[in-house]
Amino acid sequence: MDWIQASIIALIQGVTEFLPISSSAHLLFPSLLLDWPDQGLTFDVAVHLGSLFAVVIYLRQDLAAMVTGLWQWQREKQLNTHATLALMLIVATLPAVFFGLVFKGWIEVNARALWVVAITTLVFGLLLGWADWRSRRDRELNTMSWRHTLMIGLAQALALLPGTSRSGITMTAALMLGYTREAAARFSFLMSIPIILAASLLMTLDLATSATAIVWMPMVVAFLVSFASAWLCIVLFMQVISRMGMWPFVVYRIVLGVGLCWLILPSLG
Repeated sequence: MDWIQASIIALIQGVTEFLPISSSAHLLFPSLLLDWPDQGLTFDVAVHLGSLFAVVIYLRQDLAAMVTGLWQWQREKQLNTHATLALMLIVATLPAVFFGLVFKGWIEVNARALWVVAITTLVFGLLLGWADWRSRRDRELNTMSWRHTLMIGLAQALALLPGTSRSGITMTAALMLGYTREAAARFSFLMSIPIILAASLLMTLDLATSATAIVWMPMVVAFLVSFASAWLCIVLFMQVISRMGMWPFVVYRIVLGVGLCWLILPSLG
């Protein structure tokens, strides 16, 4: 993969990682339309680390508050709001880890077909629109309960299906539980940190034990492009949902899903 291909795919990854539009669906297009090769493990590590750095920098105040809260909890032996949020993130991550370990092999073999991505893109896009329309949107992040945390975590496990969108399904679940758009998005972004970190660590371990030669320049470009595009998308996304809600992304997912179905039709004939 040359640096131009690396830049384009890293841009796709960075733009779609945190928007509720499914990065897996978009990453199909370079191989389907341009016949580009698989990006490989080294590239995956680079773009995931870029996305991770972007969300960590954006949420640095929340993360610092949680670290401080955990320290105060250990020192004072009394649970506080920020420490509770940190523990909730751990609980919300467990379902995806469990189901990922159990069903990872089955999903890779049976659920990566284009028709699966098309259906999940459409169905979960429409569900996001319904949740945004029907939600009371009167709960803030500091009022989240343990039950709601587990429910959103279970929803995140559905994102193991390609095309679902991890950010999309967690925001959908939070909206259905009555949280504001901003609270739903912020909690979804916080939930992405342990997931991306775990995925990056696993890929790094695989890379360390492989004999793959690393070409550093495309990887550095991929990291920088993924970081910049992911950070910018998070900032713009929070502005868009406060003014227009989730519907621009719902409409986009419907168009994307229909486009994927159109790509499938020739193979059905």
